[in-house]
Amino acid sequence: MIGVAVAPAQAAEVAFATHCIPPVGDPVDGTTKVEITAPETAKVGDEVQVVWKFVQAASKNPGPIVIEKDKVKPTGTLKAAGAQTADIAMEGPQENPEIPIGSDMVLSDMKGTLKLTTAGDVTLTPDAFTVNAYGTKTECAPSESVPTAATIKVEEGDGSSTPDPSASPTVTATDSTSPSPTDSATESPSGSPSASASETDGGQTDFTGKVVDIPYTCQSPLGEQKATSTIQINAKKDGGNFDLTVQFKKSPMNSPANIPKDSIKPSMDVVLGGDDKGSVHVEGPTNAEDIKSGDPIEIPDMTGTYKPGATGESTLSPGVLTIDALGTTTTCKPDKTAVSLTLDTTEQEGGASGGTSGTSGSDSTSGGLAATGAEDDGALKALGLVAGTAVLLGAAVFTFMPGRRTR
Repeated sequence: MIGVAVAPAQAAEVAFATHCIPPVGDPVDGTTKVEITAPETAKVGDEVQVVWKFVQAASKNPGPIVIEKDKVKPTGTLKAAGAQTADIAMEGPQENPEIPIGSDMVLSDMKGTLKLTTAGDVTLTPDAFTVNAYGTKTECAPSESVPTAATIKVEEGDGSSTPDPSASPTVTATDSTSPSPTDSATESPSGSPSASASETDGGQTDFTGKVVDIPYTCQSPLGEQKATSTIQINAKKDGGNFDLTVQFKKSPMNSPANIPKDSIKPSMDVVLGGDDKGSVHVEGPTNAEDIKSGDPIEIPDMTGTYKPGATGESTLSPGVLTIDALGTTTTCKPDKTAVSLTLDTTEQEGGASGGTSGTSGSDSTSGGLAATGAEDDGALKALGLVAGTAVLLGAAVFTFMPGRRTR
């Protein structure tokens, strides 16, 4: 049995200017201080473990919400250079105490491993890191040259392993406390076939639209945001009219805070083309129940009635999306749109043809999205994480770095 020598550990602290980009709001510039712990010496063939400790990784929580226990998880990259070059993947557990308003932000220690392949001095330097919180990500990167934090002197050896310099348990690549955004996701492919139909004795009545990806630019309380939403428009024929259902095919994120019932209401103007012109207004119901912090935020189905204003072939495409939430309104305009559904129509009295058609189905109680996982794109994220909640999230969760916001 081969014995393993315990190499002495070294710990060094470095500070560097950092530029962070949250999902919403302005970028944040500040100073990050980290302590890197690694063996002083090792041998070729050893797999060494290094620890990244945030000494000053966050500002005080400015409010207006208390950040709950175990909601924040850091990941990052440690650069190895010199005798050996590598990007060391670093990861910390999703562990933090409850952080009251005005208290210091707390990020867990990150760990990573490096297999040593070449004798000589191997330097370790902190690089970019990501703060994962409430199903969203804030990306941070150094905005200046970062000094070397530690150097491992690597000698020719027999390939035995050196232990964790911090003598604390290793964090595996998949942390059991970390939410997995794709575990339950089942979304429709964007290349699904154009309109399918079910047949009855009276002819075609149900029309299934194509799933399309629509890039939006949104004006929210926190300024302009961009994101792509995956949308499908379906129709059911009712006489000469069509009952429309507009569905979002992803659950964009988890709620950053408790949101009371009847606080969020979506609507959209579906754009008509082909032989008809104008739009069809559709609405979704407000949230029927309280949305607890950490639960998925879903855009419910939006419904309305299309009364054709022309005889021929009409196209329907996603248009302007509006979210009313917590006393604020966010409006999203498509950068470009795409046809989801094509219908054969017969002109009806009072139909669209250049105007807004029909009435909305705001009393609908239909369900939510095709997926329940928290994706990192979709309309709500661009909307400032549901308009009003962005004010909470932007102020509290994403102000991780000390210093002023870039204007």
